[in-house]
Amino acid sequence: MPPSDPQNPPREGNRIAKLLARAGIASRREIERMITEGRVAIDGKPIDTPATILSSLRGVTVDGNPVQAPAPARLFLYHKPSGLLVTERDPAGRPTIYDKLPSDLPRLVPVGRLDLNTEGLLLLTTDGELKRQLELPSTGVERAYRARAYGTVTQAQLEDLIEGVEIEGVRYGSINANLERRTGANVWIEMILTEGKNREVRRVLEYLGLKVSRLIRTRYGPFLLGDLAPGEIGEVRQHDVVAFRRDPTRTPAPDHAKPPASRSRGDRTAAPAKTDRPYRAPKPGPDAADPRKAPRAPAPAAIKPKRFYDAKEKGGVTPTKPARTAARSDTSARARRTATDPRRKEGELVDRPRGPAPGARPAKPARPGAGKPRPSRTRR
Repeated sequence: MPPSDPQNPPREGNRIAKLLARAGIASRREIERMITEGRVAIDGKPIDTPATILSSLRGVTVDGNPVQAPAPARLFLYHKPSGLLVTERDPAGRPTIYDKLPSDLPRLVPVGRLDLNTEGLLLLTTDGELKRQLELPSTGVERAYRARAYGTVTQAQLEDLIEGVEIEGVRYGSINANLERRTGANVWIEMILTEGKNREVRRVLEYLGLKVSRLIRTRYGPFLLGDLAPGEIGEVRQHDVVAFRRDPTRTPAPDHAKPPASRSRGDRTAAPAKTDRPYRAPKPGPDAADPRKAPRAPAPAAIKPKRFYDAKEKGGVTPTKPARTAARSDTSARARRTATDPRRKEGELVDRPRGPAPGARPAKPARPGAGKPRPSRTRR
C-alpha cells in the first residue's frame, strides 16, 4: 500500500453527482449532463466537473433552487406486466413502466432490469446507494425466477448448472435450477441466481436446448412478489429496509419454518411466535449442552409491502372483484318440474297415482277381511 501524502491528504466525502442522486434530483448521468450545462452551483458559483468531492449538500443549488438533505431510503415492489420497458424514455415510443406508475409517487429508479417480455417483481427505490447495494453480485442477493420453456430437459442437466456455465465466452456463475413440472410439451423450471447478467436465464436455458415462452421473477432477496397483481405497486416498511441493509443476504423462511397461522377465537393453545421479535438465548440448564434439544431462533419472514397504489389512472392493470353469482330462485325444483310437465292439464294435478308400468307383475289381491278390525281377545 503506497504511503499517504501528508501534503495532499485524501478528502472525505462523496462525489457531488452521487450526493445529488441520493437526494432524488436525477440519475448520475443526468446530473453529469446538468453540471456540464452549468446548472449546478455551490454558494452561487457553478461547478464544471462532476468529480467535485463534498461532505454534504450545504450551499448546493440546482437551477437556482437549494437542494434539501436526502430523505431516508424508500423501497417499492412493483409487479411489472409483460410488454413494458424498464427505462425512463424510449426513442421508439414504446410504453415504459413510468407511463403506468401512479403520478403521486416520488422519483424512483429501478433496481436491475427486466426484459420487455419478462414479468414479475421489480424493485424501485429513491436511493441510489441502496440500488447499487441490491444490484452488486458481491452482495450475494438472490433472484428467483420461474420459466416456462418448450423442449426436453432432465434434472441432472439442471443440477450441472450449480457449477456455472460458459456460453459464447461469457461466464455465468452458480445457478440453482429445479424442474417443477411438465405440462404437455412445456416444462416449468425454477432458477435461483445471484448475478443477474443481461438475459442470463434465457441464454442458459437456450444453451440447454429450451425455448423460453414465459419468464416470471418471483423473488428478489427477502422481497416476494406474493399476491401483488400485475400493475400494482406496494411500499416496503421502513424498518424492513433498515433490516435488509444490515443483512442483505437473508432469505425468507421456507414454508415449514414459518410460524403457524394465527389462533381462532376459541383456540386456547399457545400463541404463535412473532418473527419480528428479537430472539433471546435460553438460560443455561441441563438441556443447554445438547444442541438437539436447544430451541432454534425463528427464521426471518418474507417482506411484504405495507400499502398499495392504484395504477388505474395511467392504464395499469388492477385486480377486479369476482362477480357475485345470481341468487337462487325461491321456486322449488318440484314446482318447476310440475309447471313444465307436458301431462299437466288445466286444473289437474300431475302427482296423481300412476298405473302399473308395462311388463310389471300384477298386484296380489287383498285377503278377505283385510282392513276390518280384529275382535279383542279376552282371557276366560
